[in-house]
Amino acid sequence: MGQIELSPIAQHWFFVVLMWIGFGTVAGLLAKSLLPAREPSSAVIIVTLGILGSVIGPLALSLALHNRAFNPIGPLGLLSAIGGALVLMVLFRVAVSPLLHREEDTETPPDDR
Repeated sequence: MGQIELSPIAQHWFFVVLMWIGFGTVAGLLAKSLLPAREPSSAVIIVTLGILGSVIGPLALSLALHNRAFNPIGPLGLLSAIGGALVLMVLFRVAVSPLLHREEDTETPPDDR
């Protein structure tokens, strides 16, 4: 089987997407380690929230710095990505927690005393 040949532009964007997926995964795992775990979250949720946080966090920091150019794939970008992932994880817990507690209430059988 031959290798797939991509144009230089496609190779560049493929590399950028893979880099952000890796960066978001690291940010999500670090944010999850900082957040006290009450209920388990799946790896897919952690990675997804980490990737979204790695976009939202540096974007918010860029807006707060009044469009000052900084490298989002750097120490300051990593801290802002972790912060973005933490915010998203807290919002996710707030949104999902009532659903989890409602399922727990329906699973317990009533007492027949």
